[in-house]
Amino acid sequence: MTRSIFVTSALPYANGAIHVGHLVGYIQADIWVRFQRMLGNTIHYCCADDTHGTPIMLRAEQEGVTPEALIARVLKEHQRDFADFHVEFDNYYTTHSNETRKLSEAFYATLKAEKLIEIRPVEQFFDPVKQMFLPDRFIKGECPKCGAKDQYGDSCENCGATYSPTDLKNPYSVVSGAKPVLKSSDHHFFKLGACETFLREWTRSGTLQPEASNKLDEWFEAGLNDWDISRDAPYFGFEIPGAPGKYFYVWLDAPIGYFGSFKNLADRKKIDFDAYTKAGAKTEMIHFIGKDILYFHALFWPAMLKSAGYRTPSHVYVNGFLTVNGVKMSKSRGTFITAESYIKQGLNPEWLRYYYAAKLGPTMEDIDLNLEDFVARVNSDLVGKYVNIVSRCAAILTKQFEGKLSREVIEGDKTNRPYAMIAYGSEEAVKDAYDAREFGKAIREVMRVCDLINQRIDQDKPWELVKNKEKREHLHDIVSDCINAFRIVTYYLAPVLPQTAASAAELLSLKTPLKWEDLPKAPGKVAPYKHLISRIESKQITALVEANKENLQVTTPTTTPAAAAASGTISIDDFNKIDLRIARIVNAEHIEGADKLLKLTLDLGTGTRTVFAGIKSAYDPEKLKGRLTVVVANLAPRKMKFGVSEGMVLAASGDGPGIYILSPDSGAEPGMKVK
Repeated sequence: MTRSIFVTSALPYANGAIHVGHLVGYIQADIWVRFQRMLGNTIHYCCADDTHGTPIMLRAEQEGVTPEALIARVLKEHQRDFADFHVEFDNYYTTHSNETRKLSEAFYATLKAEKLIEIRPVEQFFDPVKQMFLPDRFIKGECPKCGAKDQYGDSCENCGATYSPTDLKNPYSVVSGAKPVLKSSDHHFFKLGACETFLREWTRSGTLQPEASNKLDEWFEAGLNDWDISRDAPYFGFEIPGAPGKYFYVWLDAPIGYFGSFKNLADRKKIDFDAYTKAGAKTEMIHFIGKDILYFHALFWPAMLKSAGYRTPSHVYVNGFLTVNGVKMSKSRGTFITAESYIKQGLNPEWLRYYYAAKLGPTMEDIDLNLEDFVARVNSDLVGKYVNIVSRCAAILTKQFEGKLSREVIEGDKTNRPYAMIAYGSEEAVKDAYDAREFGKAIREVMRVCDLINQRIDQDKPWELVKNKEKREHLHDIVSDCINAFRIVTYYLAPVLPQTAASAAELLSLKTPLKWEDLPKAPGKVAPYKHLISRIESKQITALVEANKENLQVTTPTTTPAAAAASGTISIDDFNKIDLRIARIVNAEHIEGADKLLKLTLDLGTGTRTVFAGIKSAYDPEKLKGRLTVVVANLAPRKMKFGVSEGMVLAASGDGPGIYILSPDSGAEPGMKVK
C-alpha cells in the first residue's frame, strides 16, 4: 500500500548563508524523501525562507535596501545552495507570501474565537533613539550574576545564568547603543497552558523520538506559560487584523509557512490541500527539524494546529548539531564552512552527502565532520569499493563483448548470478534502514556488500581470463554478473548519491528515475565506461579551510621601511598604528552654521564619542541613526569651530560627486577591531 506524505524541512532564516551545519538536516530529509519516492510513495516536499522579524528589518536598514529586496536576494542564494547539494524540494517558497498571510490571519481568528487569545500590558525595554521595543537578544549589559560585560538580555555566555533583560546591569541597546527605558505596551498572548493535557498526551504518542519527549518533560515541569505572539511596530511581518501597529511574532507565522508553501504548490499542481492539512486527514505530515527548535515544533505548533482545526504532525524527526573536527564550527579555524564556499572550491557535494549519511541515525545525537576521516572514508568507500566494482569489469564487457550482457546472467537461475545474489541478499535490510532513517546502518550494509563483491572479483580474476579463449563464455558471465551487482548497489545508494546514480543509470541503460520495483531487472547494454566519482585530495580540504578562515594574524613585513617608502607603500607596523574600530551612530544632527559637517555621536562599545564628519551633502542625519560604520579610534582629538572631534569616520569618494561612509557586514558590533 502506497503512502501519501507531506514533508517539510526547517525554514532557514533569511538573514544569513547556508552552511555545512544547516545541511545536516536538509540532506537527511532529502535522502528519506528520495527513498520514499523510489518506493512509489506520493511525496510533497516543501520548504521556505523564514523572512520576518527584527533582525531582517535591521539588516535591510544597514544595507540601505528594503526588507523585501533583502529577502528576495537571500531566497535566490538559498535556492542555489540547496540545488547545489541536490536537495530537491517540490516547492521552495517564502513566508512573506499571500498564502501564509491569509493562513496566519485564519489561525489567529480561530484561536481568538476559541478564547485562546488574551491581550494584556507588558513592560519591556524600549530604545529611545530607534523608537522601538527591543527583543531580548538586542539588549546587552553586565550579567547580574557574575558581572561579565556585553552579555545578552536573556542569558550569560560567561557563567551560563539565565535572567530577564530588566535584570541586566548598565543595559544598552545593541541597535543604537542608547540606554533603554522601560515602557508598557499591550501584547497578544496564546494560552498555551490551556493545551497542556493534549500536549502531554501528544508528545508521548510516538510522534517524537524518546529523547525529544524526555526533553519536553522539562518544560512541562517548569510550567507552560502563555506565549507572547505579538510585536510592536516597527517590525517586518504581518500586521494583526484589527490591531494597528501590532504584528504577528515571527514564530507564529513561520511554521504556518509550511502550509503556505504547500498551498502555493497545491494551487499550481491541483493537489487537495485539505486532504493533507485538515483534522482527520488520512495522509501523513512529517517535519524534519534541528533540536534547537524542538520547543516551537512540539509545543506551540501542535497546540495551534489542534486548536485551529488542523491535523497535527504524524512525526517530528529531530536531528542533532554538527561539529567539525570535534568542536563547534569556527571562523578562526576555517571550519565555519558555507555551502557556497564548498562548491566554489570544486568539492563534489555528494562526498558530503555520503559522509553525513554514513554518520546519521534516527536520534538527536550530534554528528562530527572530521575532515581527515571525511577524505579517508569517501576515498575508501565510494572510490575504493563502490566504483571499483564497475571500473574493474565494465571495460572488459565493452571491449570483449560490445557491452552486451551474458544471456545466462539475464535469463538464467540464481546459480549463474552469484555476484548479484550477494547484493540482492541485503535488499530488505537496506530498505528497512532507510525507512527508519538509520542511514548509517544502511551505508554499513551496502559497503559490506561491496566488500564481498570485490573479494569475489579478486578470486575470479577476470583480467586473467581475458587471456584464455576457452574461458570466454565464463568470463562473459562473470563480468555481466558483476555489472548487475553494481546496478543493484547503485539502487541502494541512489537516495544518497542522486547524481552519481543518474550517471551510472546512463552507463547501464537503466530506466530513470530509478524505482525500487525495477530492482530485479537486469541492465541493458553497457556504454563505454566513464569515471563516476573522483577521489578527494587532501589539498582540496586544506584549500577549503583556508578559504573559510578569518585572518586573525598579522604577517611579518617582508620589506624594509626604506624600501616601503621608496615604493609608496607602508609596512605592517605602520598599518598597526591605526586603531580602526566598528562604531554605531547613536545620533546624527545638523550643526548651525556648518556647510559640510554633521555632528555624530558614536558608540564604540566602551563609551560614546563625538565626531564631526564632512558628509552633510550626502546624508540625511535621521537615516544615519543606528547604522554601523568604521572609525579611526586613536586619532588625536582635534579642536574645531563647533567643538572637539574625537576621531574620524571613514568614507569613500571619487572624481565624481558622492560621499559614501563605510559600513561593515552584518554581525559586526561596536568596539570590534578592524584588522
